[in-house]
Amino acid sequence: MPSENVTAPGGAPVTLFMLHALGASAGSFDRIAGRLDGRVRVEGIDLPGFGSLASASDFSLDATVDHVVTHLSRHARGRWLIGGHSMGGKIAALVASRILRGDAPLVGLAGTVLMAPSPPRPEPMDEERRERMLSWVNDGPLSADDAETFIDQNTAESLDAEAHRSAVADLRRTSPAAWRAWLETGSRVDATAAVGTLDLPVLVLAGADDADLGASSQPGLLASVYPRARFVSLDDTGHMIPFERDAEAAEAIARFVDDEVLSGPVVPADWAALIAGDRVDARVRGILNLRALPDDRGYAPAVLDVAQLTLLREIADLVVPQDGHPIDIAARVDAQLARGEGDGWRNADLPTDPEAYRAGLDTLATVWPTDPAERAEVLRGAIEGTTQATGPFDAARLATWLEDVRNDLVRQWLAHPASMARVGYDGFATGGSPMRGYVELRLGRREEWEPAGVGGSIATGDAA
Repeated sequence: MPSENVTAPGGAPVTLFMLHALGASAGSFDRIAGRLDGRVRVEGIDLPGFGSLASASDFSLDATVDHVVTHLSRHARGRWLIGGHSMGGKIAALVASRILRGDAPLVGLAGTVLMAPSPPRPEPMDEERRERMLSWVNDGPLSADDAETFIDQNTAESLDAEAHRSAVADLRRTSPAAWRAWLETGSRVDATAAVGTLDLPVLVLAGADDADLGASSQPGLLASVYPRARFVSLDDTGHMIPFERDAEAAEAIARFVDDEVLSGPVVPADWAALIAGDRVDARVRGILNLRALPDDRGYAPAVLDVAQLTLLREIADLVVPQDGHPIDIAARVDAQLARGEGDGWRNADLPTDPEAYRAGLDTLATVWPTDPAERAEVLRGAIEGTTQATGPFDAARLATWLEDVRNDLVRQWLAHPASMARVGYDGFATGGSPMRGYVELRLGRREEWEPAGVGGSIATGDAA
């Protein structure tokens, strides 16, 4: 696939868009961005009422989410992440939920990075402290003394001079109305229903000395929202992580991206634009965005045991050889079995799908060679019904079951939007309002809205 689809501007393989905390700005992530240069491209986004947008007038959560989605639709390309610090964490969750539902015209979200995030539920905050913070803007922007008090209350150790100046400047230019809107309304909103469960790779950084949103609190606040979350505690750290621990945060982000994000293929740019466009129904876009998420490298099988899943992965490598970073189609089949999904039928000679998979894999395991070079011949014999395996299935039932296996593995591969691009299938783009279809169906004929590869050779290759 073309390199522009796998590498962000600046040479990094992925872009992280960060949403700042209350009283901060996009610039609060500059140090982290510098440390990650060439590994992860970091771009902060100013939120209405803060930083360069201090003069904005609408600070509601909905307006803020709309602002972020608009920014991302203009700038997010290839594989990218959304992240947030404190207040920005709640907004990032709402943005991610829109994307994974298909309600935002965006493709490419691969994970989330959170720093001491405010949860989707009402933020835990001492009411006396809330009222004191509100009093700071009764007569206008925060004073220098109140900015100093805020920093002292939210750090475990003194900031260096440069970080301190930057934090004070951000606090003092914050819109009093935006400050008040978050403390009185935004932080109290219960957005759990709107956010739901976001089953994507997530890194959560939190300070051990943060009072309300620290390392000890975050698993209880977020585990049900982010089942794939990786929680990292930062010692001697308060709430202002980007200023207090930029080096440690950058290193944790780089490890997270390497371990959890850079897996599976990237959807080519022209196909991503098609999926994000108005020819695709929101529900279809959401399904495709979910399918494009990186696989869980720590996936724990739900129907199969670890040995059975390992064998199914080895079968998958033979049935659907993949270039570059592969889709974990075996794990996706196991998840399919756990959900009770299938293609709507089964051979009468076989038990239910979960039972058949366990029985078939246990049977094949009795003859499966340890030498990878010998596996193709053994699988071919099993498919042809000539394998003399012992176990729950005889040779005929093993061959019958392998028909279903091959079908399931190919279906899971083809369901990924990058695979659809590779084979030139764009039949999903016939919805929208009003509904659109094809003007002409002819071999080798491409309509103007279709990606360039349709009707001709499809660009293929490694996708980081």
